Amino acid sequence: MTGVFSLLPEGRPGLLAPLLSGAWLAGGGEDHARYLAAGGYAPLPAPGRLLDRIAAVGLRGRGGAGFPAAVKLRAVRDAPGLPVVVANGEEGEPGSVKDRWLLRHRPHTVLDGLRLVAAMTGAGRGCVYLSDAPAERAVRRALAERPPELRVDVVRAEHAYVAGEETAVVRRIDGGPALPVAKPPRPFESGVGGAPTLVANVETLARIALTHSRPEAARAIAGSHLVTVSGAGTRADVGGGAGGALALAEVPAGTHLKVLADLCGHGSAEAVLLGGMFGGLHGTGWTDLPLDHDRLSAAGAALGCGALHFLHPRDCPVAVATEAAAYLAAQSARQCGVCVSGTGALAATLTTVARGEAGDDTADRLRRWSRQLPGRGACGLLDAAARVVATLLTHFPDRVDAHRGSVCPACADPAPADGRRFTVPVP
Repeated sequence: MTGVFSLLPEGRPGLLAPLLSGAWLAGGGEDHARYLAAGGYAPLPAPGRLLDRIAAVGLRGRGGAGFPAAVKLRAVRDAPGLPVVVANGEEGEPGSVKDRWLLRHRPHTVLDGLRLVAAMTGAGRGCVYLSDAPAERAVRRALAERPPELRVDVVRAEHAYVAGEETAVVRRIDGGPALPVAKPPRPFESGVGGAPTLVANVETLARIALTHSRPEAARAIAGSHLVTVSGAGTRADVGGGAGGALALAEVPAGTHLKVLADLCGHGSAEAVLLGGMFGGLHGTGWTDLPLDHDRLSAAGAALGCGALHFLHPRDCPVAVATEAAAYLAAQSARQCGVCVSGTGALAATLTTVARGEAGDDTADRLRRWSRQLPGRGACGLLDAAARVVATLLTHFPDRVDAHRGSVCPACADPAPADGRRFTVPVP
């Protein structure tokens, strides 16, 4: 299956199954009249009441960390100063397309969510932060159709893996490069222009807007996820990217990965790379993993941004891990010495494994680094690289050992550092 689809029960409101007919997306995106007719831009509620509802249903942020949205909102609201709210639409993970899809096709939904979080925090300024040109055009068109109650700036950044990290977002909006800085302070303490700042993923904002317009379905809305599914299951390259069966799907929390794999043409997959690159590689037992933050964490995995890349029998997990590490090393902001040296060492050492040149202590060195490096960089890039390596060693020790002294066909070519294996076109 290729395209956009929903697994939500019939009648349940969702972001990929609009309340109106398919004509909603005619012309490439929602317009103001259709969004109003569907209940959008409803009168502002008592800010505390909506915030309490968001807390009660347990809405988590959709940017990758899964942090409770209400906690973040309250921190910004309660900080001294006039807050700023930011819709973060910069997708660093090459395997994710959900945020660009929402900005291109559901800009009013995102802007409605931005309006609501501004009301809940008492913000005096809003920003939409992105790097995608079609998304920028859609957002500017939506702003022209309905001028917002507060000042909303559209800020463009150059696309990069680290450009969507919250301190990189603040730095770029303030006129600097889109590169992360050390914390504390965090943006909720001192962000754009020194003001307390909410940096919210655009899917989080869209779910807040949908929660406001459909309060009776708030729990179901909070429990649904947009996921990007890719892999080489039915090799048919699209735009030179990941190829195979590609899809953007909306699914209820708890859906097992096997269900998605079967529906999206990946029924023969033997493993999965979860959460973009942040969730790691998973082999035997991956079919029983559910799309649920807590249960994935208990299994040593992470949902991250909701990107799922399936590995098939001809895909070598060593090759996949080596390409992921090479990409992350190339994407390092090169501001933290430990990140530069750490990602470089992981990528270089995995390359020796892929080439059949690993020594007796190679796996032990990789295992030690994967335990020591997390948490030492200014952003999550180093953590992602370490988790890819750690999960490769945990789930595929026999495959790693089999590369000693020999090169498998899948690892014969040098690992590209441009993320092409994982890159997915926006449907």
